[in-house]
Amino acid sequence: MSMQGGLKVERMCYLAQVSRAGFYRSFQEPVPAEEEMKIRSAIQQTVLQHRRRYGYRRVTAELRRQGICLNHKRVARIMREDNLLAVQPRAFLVTTDSQHRLEVYLNLAARVKLTGVNQLWVADITYIRLRSEFVYLAVILDAFSRKVVGWALARTLAADLALAALEQALAQRNPPPGLVHHSDRGLQYASARYIARLNQYQMLPSMSRPANPYDNATCESFMRTLKREEIDANYYHDLDQLRANVELFIEQYYNRQRLHSALGYRPPEEFECDANTSSLGAKVSFLRHGEIYRSDGNSAEGKPAQTGSPAHRLDESPAGYSLAGWSPPEPTSASPAATILREKPDV
Repeated sequence: MSMQGGLKVERMCYLAQVSRAGFYRSFQEPVPAEEEMKIRSAIQQTVLQHRRRYGYRRVTAELRRQGICLNHKRVARIMREDNLLAVQPRAFLVTTDSQHRLEVYLNLAARVKLTGVNQLWVADITYIRLRSEFVYLAVILDAFSRKVVGWALARTLAADLALAALEQALAQRNPPPGLVHHSDRGLQYASARYIARLNQYQMLPSMSRPANPYDNATCESFMRTLKREEIDANYYHDLDQLRANVELFIEQYYNRQRLHSALGYRPPEEFECDANTSSLGAKVSFLRHGEIYRSDGNSAEGKPAQTGSPAHRLDESPAGYSLAGWSPPEPTSASPAATILREKPDV
């Protein structure tokens, strides 16, 4: 501890009733008022450019992309002082009708390890309140890049709404065979017309477990972003005005400009351009806790293989995948583009 005359700095700070941190801070050059104003101006421009959709984390990331390095706590403080905090979301309404006798399918989304685009699509439907009516929005996202590849608006929850979003996604992406299409167990996605369209493009249908929205978290996250940053921040008179604004938000802003935290604070289109997805395919794992099930009764390590039910829960057993002929799954992973073959256990 340095000495000042016959007293230590700690003793002098105690006698003066000041902290040591404040004492040493007094030697630093004060931040010029011009620099503070430039920082506030940059934060305000970023917030207003994104129409108060960004919170302090994304504002900080955007400023760093511009070469302005700031601590996120400082950004949050300035946004709070200038009343620039993001618009808060409203409550939601359940739109899923899973009480039907149509065929449902095994949840494959949790088993897919993504390596590129057009390997896993996630779909969902939400409601939007207008001045005198409710309308409904169906979207389809590429789970790898979080990019919206298809969407549709309608006044009813009929299967045509989900089909319209699917047709747009197929026209834009033209996916290869084996793509996994994941959704909830709603009537729209379980309808015969929708499943027939998936089969026509050799896509694998996948559905969430009952009352488990986490299986479709990617699409749920986009719906929350759309509601908070666009729908709740504006007032729409009719469906045409809403459609124009939603199209502008999705096509021009969300896909091309908005920084996504799960993508390293990059827009979806930029992430797709930077990702190297030329040769690898997705992998679908059917293992539980890293164990390999074999029909010969031995594991890969020479130990007896475990027996019993497969990795999914009993309450997710679908009619589309019969458990009567269940057999131990194939090796650790397989390309969704290839047909999933099953071995029959030795009798």
